[in-house]
Amino acid sequence: MLLTITELSKSFPGTRALDGVDFDLAAGEVHALLGENGAGKSTLIKCLTGAYQRDAGEILLDGQPIHPRSTSEAQELGIGTVYQEVNLLPNLSVAQNLTFGREPMRFGMTRGRAMRAEARETLKDYGLDIDVGRDLGSYSVAVQQIVAIARAVQLSGKVLILDEPTASLDAEEVRMIFDVVRALRDRGLGIIFVSHFLDQVFELTDRLTVLRNGRRIATERTAGINRMQLIEHMLGHELEEVEKKARRSAPGVPSDRPEMLRFAGLGRRGEVEPFDLTVRVGEVIGLAGLLGSGRTESAELMFGAKTAQTGGASDADGTVAIDNPRNAIAAGFGFAPEDRKTEGIVADLSVRENIVLALQASRGWARPIPRAEQNRLADMFIARLDIRTSDAEKAVGDLSGGNQQKVVLARWLAMNPRFLILDEPTRGIDVGAHAEILRLIQEITAEGMSIVVISSELEELIAVSDRVIVVRDRRHVAELTGSDIESETIVLWIAAPDAQDGRAA
Repeated sequence: MLLTITELSKSFPGTRALDGVDFDLAAGEVHALLGENGAGKSTLIKCLTGAYQRDAGEILLDGQPIHPRSTSEAQELGIGTVYQEVNLLPNLSVAQNLTFGREPMRFGMTRGRAMRAEARETLKDYGLDIDVGRDLGSYSVAVQQIVAIARAVQLSGKVLILDEPTASLDAEEVRMIFDVVRALRDRGLGIIFVSHFLDQVFELTDRLTVLRNGRRIATERTAGINRMQLIEHMLGHELEEVEKKARRSAPGVPSDRPEMLRFAGLGRRGEVEPFDLTVRVGEVIGLAGLLGSGRTESAELMFGAKTAQTGGASDADGTVAIDNPRNAIAAGFGFAPEDRKTEGIVADLSVRENIVLALQASRGWARPIPRAEQNRLADMFIARLDIRTSDAEKAVGDLSGGNQQKVVLARWLAMNPRFLILDEPTRGIDVGAHAEILRLIQEITAEGMSIVVISSELEELIAVSDRVIVVRDRRHVAELTGSDIESETIVLWIAAPDAQDGRAA
């Protein structure tokens, strides 16, 4: 094998990101690395490229142990990476980007003609005949990606990691990238392909490895697995008995509860096709789907984090303004985002300050919340949510992931919203905190709050949801209730290119 990873482990405070992961890559192979957000893909890549230092495990390249301490050292060893967002310099020419740091020199001066000739010769191998003297930023994203690939291969030349390289490309541009990848595979490179587009995985790759919750779930030949099996590996198919018992038992069925909100024709071009959704008092609506399906985008439209191009929201009193988050908050909406580190917590602020942040913003900074009221709210939610902190003045960035997530939830509960959106509320937290958050969801909906939960964990959705909306290819394709809220039916709707009556066509 060109590359062999054995028992790779990496932990962060409160989170085990990789737990004894094995992975191997052959020369002349395209190997897909798959999994939902939080599965461990990015951590594995960062350990391999020296951005993170692994806690345990071994990495062999050409049979020799390696331990890269930086991305530049990984490049010197032969490992290069190209990301979705091209990490080159758009204000420099194509030739300058290709030769940056190793320009042909003479008497201390860059030999421009030789640099451009070298760049043209390099790009011939990639099927590109372009003006290499033009700024890189003047070309399409696909051309920029190919230039980035060419540079990575020049600097490395053994292992090429492509991290979501086609996420922003149209169909013709994807074809261009695929032609380049196949040519590199035929030259003997080992290529790791990270993507959430399963059609592309089946078209391009030779083998695939699925990670889930920091563990390797399966490694298969791509031709030997079908779409349904792959999705079951990615989402998880086994139902824990404790979570079966946690199924909601609130009296009545959703249709018996008063209607609180109605979203009609809500949509945004390229994000989510127009959808209708009725929200009833005290119910939990689960959004199920793969990464990139449109589930988070649906939530962002409902909260005004992205402006809907069609449709809107209403309640018993008429139209509800959701054109921006400020108006949505004023209407009694809350949104705990998926990425708590960058979009949820303010790491340097205290637990108290994080808890009162949204409430203070809704009141306006001209009406500061009295310190005594801040202390009361912080103490109340620390106790109610069992936030493990020495005191309310501790920086929230010093807490474990599960406790940070509880602080984000406390922030919105302090506002007492009528409608709360939770995007991956239990990702990256320990089992105890996971169970506490599921319990909290049931507790606050019993008090009348309505919740939308987005989760990659089918068990989680099955445990808490009154209804499950399945989102696929940026469309809401099914609404499941009652006995239909079970893993087989959800997976079927996620997997099927077309579906009728809950069964794949």
